[in-house]
Amino acid sequence: MSEQSTKVVVEGYLPPGHRPAPGPRPEREVWTGEDREQAQPVTEGELWTAQTPIVTAPPRTAAPPPRQGAVVRNLPSADGRRTRRRIVGVDVTRGFALLGMIAVHTLPASADAAGNPTWTWSLFGGNAAALFAVLAGGSLAFLTGGRTPRRGRDAARSRVSLAVRALLLFAVGLSLNFLDIPAYNILIYYGLMFLLAIPFTLMSVRWLLVSALTFAVASPFLMQWSLEHIPAHVHANPNLFDLVNEPATVLAELFLTGTYPALPWMTFICLGMALGRLPLTRDRIQVLLVVIGAVVAAVGKGISLLMLYRFDLEYALIETTPWMTSDDVWTAQVYGPDPQLPTTTWQWLLLSGPHTNTPFALIGAAGLAMVALGGFLIASRAIGRWFTPLAAMGSMTLTLYASHLVFLTFVEVTPMPWFWYVVQIAVAALVATAWQQALGNGPLERVVTRASKAVGRAVVRTPKES
Repeated sequence: MSEQSTKVVVEGYLPPGHRPAPGPRPEREVWTGEDREQAQPVTEGELWTAQTPIVTAPPRTAAPPPRQGAVVRNLPSADGRRTRRRIVGVDVTRGFALLGMIAVHTLPASADAAGNPTWTWSLFGGNAAALFAVLAGGSLAFLTGGRTPRRGRDAARSRVSLAVRALLLFAVGLSLNFLDIPAYNILIYYGLMFLLAIPFTLMSVRWLLVSALTFAVASPFLMQWSLEHIPAHVHANPNLFDLVNEPATVLAELFLTGTYPALPWMTFICLGMALGRLPLTRDRIQVLLVVIGAVVAAVGKGISLLMLYRFDLEYALIETTPWMTSDDVWTAQVYGPDPQLPTTTWQWLLLSGPHTNTPFALIGAAGLAMVALGGFLIASRAIGRWFTPLAAMGSMTLTLYASHLVFLTFVEVTPMPWFWYVVQIAVAALVATAWQQALGNGPLERVVTRASKAVGRAVVRTPKES
């Protein structure tokens, strides 16, 4: 060993290969965590006695890795800094919902002349939009504090930002509706739902679930009653001119009689907010979402089908609605109303078809949304990398959904539906993946986020700024 080499000697030190002499060992000081004088190195040949060496933890240079099941990644925030953490499974689920919405708008609903539905319609009809709404509610929970709702000045700033976000979505929806879109645009309804959701942002998980159940049970009866007392659903996609010229009709559609009426669909928003308050990265929560969601979906869909098959609901509906046939009843159950359910009897609310917005339809779709979210959270832990394109699409659904509606306006997809469906999905996946890797948030998402945050900071200032 060279003369420059050093060593730290402690009490009881013996050179390698030597055994301690018999007898009592000297007492050793118990370290309490307090700093001690650092030992000075000595050259070879010197022997000295030092204090017990200081034990310190190595400096932490990075955040600890997420626990198993917490598949997260850093993504650029609205200002370009890589500070926000996103749960990959949520983005994957949102991308899956986008695939379903595009499928409903592009692919045929009927499989044959007998009127049997295609598998894509059976899977996505009404359910994809409901999943979108549940995830939108989850986003509202993330924006307002996640598991711990914000309070005080932070909560006020979040509410202002949400109001701006809602108005911007409403404006984007109204603008797109000037086009002759061959599909129902959900964005204008989303804007209204976001406004209605602001008072619920301070609620706990329990009260959010109670609110979701209340909307699911009560609002369909209000909807059915309103069909005879307020203007009917006459605008496929109302635009700004319709809102100015016929405000009562448009507002009635947006709240109760439209394709995605805000009051019944607050079921999904409140449910999504409740789920967003949960620790979604935990294994137990993910499994419970699948199990409980399957039970809820079975209750919603199963009771309705049981009434139709075993308890003569079909006969009761035909008897009270003479102009309806058996085929008409099953068309409403499989494909939804055209455009609303009849009001001859309250028993129509026992159906569970897509966009019927009955209690059983809302509960069944909510359960399937929970299954989808829990399933993709679990799957993302194991094969998350395979979902990268789908997650990228899910991180910018506003931009991609708006682009999809514009595409449908100018391209006739009916002659070759599957070809155009694959084209849309492939282009969306490639663009979303490249954009996310290069710039982060999508263009519309970035505008909405920056504008809403800027207004929130300007309206609700911190004490130092005011």
